[in-house]
Amino acid sequence: MNNNVESIYFSLKKSIPKNIEILVVSKNQNVLSIEKLYQIGHRNFGENYIQEMIKKYKILPKDIRWHMIGKIQSNKLKYLTPFVHLIHSVQKIEHLRIINKLACKQGKIINCLLQIKICNEKSKSGITSKEANKILESESYKCMKNVNIIGLMGMASFVDLSKVHDEFYYLQKLYNIYKKKYGHYVLSMGMSRDYSIAIKYGSTLIRIGTSIFGKRSNR
Repeated sequence: MNNNVESIYFSLKKSIPKNIEILVVSKNQNVLSIEKLYQIGHRNFGENYIQEMIKKYKILPKDIRWHMIGKIQSNKLKYLTPFVHLIHSVQKIEHLRIINKLACKQGKIINCLLQIKICNEKSKSGITSKEANKILESESYKCMKNVNIIGLMGMASFVDLSKVHDEFYYLQKLYNIYKKKYGHYVLSMGMSRDYSIAIKYGSTLIRIGTSIFGKRSNR
């Protein structure tokens, strides 16, 4: 863990436009590293694994806004929905049905993003624009009262940085279409190595881990 996370965070925050939200990716970081940023006022943290997020949620202050950015597991959604702030990684209408059913029982509305595949790397998942359109136009989704898709998420190429501009441009165009048609207002794109490019292409939320914490530590 980087022992100077507070100054790095403030430096990052100062270097980006004020309207850009920073989601601190706390995957594999210990509770102390999260507490340091909490104590200076940061509240948005993202996790890749539901079980890890649950453990941290139980220990840390309850006004933290937890974001799920990793792969969704249907059988574990029931543990996530009581406290999650935003789910970034929705790719199936079936997951939306489960989230909606759970949220209905809990008397709440859960916001979600559709994860769009914008690069060809096998490690990056997501759906096509055609599949996203099918979800957004489906009668099933339109009938859901307790789940709300508010935007898109995407992960650009890691191996070939020269492709990132085109990938973010593509996602920006799709987001702008959905913004007009569906009222979307969150575009989650950009990570530690490419967030400055993402901001140029209209990202409203950047997901930053390594640039703040350094190399991930063992919990």
